Amino acid sequence: MRRLGELEAVIMERMWSGRRPATVRDLVEELRNDREIAYTTVMTVMDNLHTKGLLKRRTSGKAYVYETVSSKEAYAAELMRELLAGSGNRAATLVHFLERLDPEEAEAMEAALRIIPPGGRP
Repeated sequence: MRRLGELEAVIMERMWSGRRPATVRDLVEELRNDREIAYTTVMTVMDNLHTKGLLKRRTSGKAYVYETVSSKEAYAAELMRELLAGSGNRAATLVHFLERLDPEEAEAMEAALRIIPPGGRP
């Protein structure tokens, strides 16, 4: 899984925050509140996001209706996992990561570890 490009990130953010299926036209209308953008550009990016496995789609009349495959949090977790796997030294990477957590992030990490303890499943 790779990081999202600028427009991909904007579209996925809209899809995640909307929490509902949407057509290309729906997204174009939303995006045009902030910028001028072509329908075909949004259509191409949404098709790419479908190909990458981030959006699923079904036909509705002549249009596709898209929805997210997973949550924003699940996407971020997968990116983190892949970066950790590619780091070369997972333990050192985790130490550097933990050193940089602010108190709120550390509290969130502790809460997560209470739900899923190291080496185990809930």
